[in-house]
Amino acid sequence: MGNLTASSFLVALSGMVIVFIMLIVLCLIIPIISKVVLAVQKPQINNRVAPTTRPKAEPAAQPSIIGVAGEVALIDVDEKTAACIMAIVSHETGIPLSELIFKSIKAI
Repeated sequence: MGNLTASSFLVALSGMVIVFIMLIVLCLIIPIISKVVLAVQKPQINNRVAPTTRPKAEPAAQPSIIGVAGEVALIDVDEKTAACIMAIVSHETGIPLSELIFKSIKAI
């Protein structure tokens, strides 16, 4: 196993002390660096141009559609998954779900 001498013990102890000192230094430096980065990024965030929002146009005199009862062919898809897909399509396109017509949903 080897001889454990006082000098080898001191070397091991000094190595552990150095590791813990570096961990403490890192714990002190990380918040400082994050505050500096945040201070540098703040002016950049404030200088960004806000996206223009389009005012919603008043709908023309169209007949109001209360609801459409249609059939959707579900091919290898359960109803819960089909409902999630329909909601995602409605959200991503920005078209209300009541205005979309789904003919079939098929698992690929």
